[in-house]
Amino acid sequence: MKPAAKKAVVQYARDLYPISVRRACRLFRLSRSVERYKIIRQDDPNVIARIKELAELRRRWGYRQLHRVLAREGVKMNQKKFRRIYRDLKLSLKIRKGRKIRAMPRAPIQPPTGPSQRWSMDFVSDAIGPSGRRFRILTVVDDFTRECVLLYADFSIPGFAVTRALDTVGVLPKVFNIDNGSEFTGKAMDGWAFEKGIKLDFIRPGKPNENAFIESFNGKLRNECLNENWFTSLEDVRRTIEAWRIDYNENRPHSSLGGLTPREFAAQTTREDSH
Repeated sequence: MKPAAKKAVVQYARDLYPISVRRACRLFRLSRSVERYKIIRQDDPNVIARIKELAELRRRWGYRQLHRVLAREGVKMNQKKFRRIYRDLKLSLKIRKGRKIRAMPRAPIQPPTGPSQRWSMDFVSDAIGPSGRRFRILTVVDDFTRECVLLYADFSIPGFAVTRALDTVGVLPKVFNIDNGSEFTGKAMDGWAFEKGIKLDFIRPGKPNENAFIESFNGKLRNECLNENWFTSLEDVRRTIEAWRIDYNENRPHSSLGGLTPREFAAQTTREDSH
């Protein structure tokens, strides 16, 4: 039994029976110094207010991500204390855990060593609130910097629309990591990639873990943007997701990037390459 639980039992016994503290502690094998100890916590109210503000602003972020943002703002607090405050404020997210499926990996993929070497691409779908009409979002992520290169929304995005949207980006990668959707396997995409000298690297059917970077990003897009907004039109969708894309690239720190944002990590890589 933990000391805190023993203290509660000792107090209960003293309330129930006329016995001394010494005897109650002896009965339940609790040190009297531990029984007398009072927890004194002096949490900075300004920090508490900032945590609440961040949690309200980023309602789908967990305590680790919020702690990184607070650390970037110059607040010195270890993660254990932050987690205690986070729980005391009842900010904890309820996450539904699913069963993990073990799968054999395909042939090893060489990890990118710089920006614009390999991008991952996929689709996310949602609906416009008033009409319930479904729309799709083409998502493109740089596997090295984790930067969201493109978010393009429309009611229908066939292969030629994918290539047209990618042409607006500018500098393109050497390889695209994609699934076997008809938009990516059609003639429009194949011909465009051939003209640009880009390799299309298809994952195995039914193995989304082989496209892990974009799957992870799509989860964040849905959790932090799509689930948090009520869209009134396609134009509203495009404005909202573009604003979120910029915020994601410039303000969202990543644990896999050493706590840097994608834009900061890309800038740091560019500086290192120039020296």
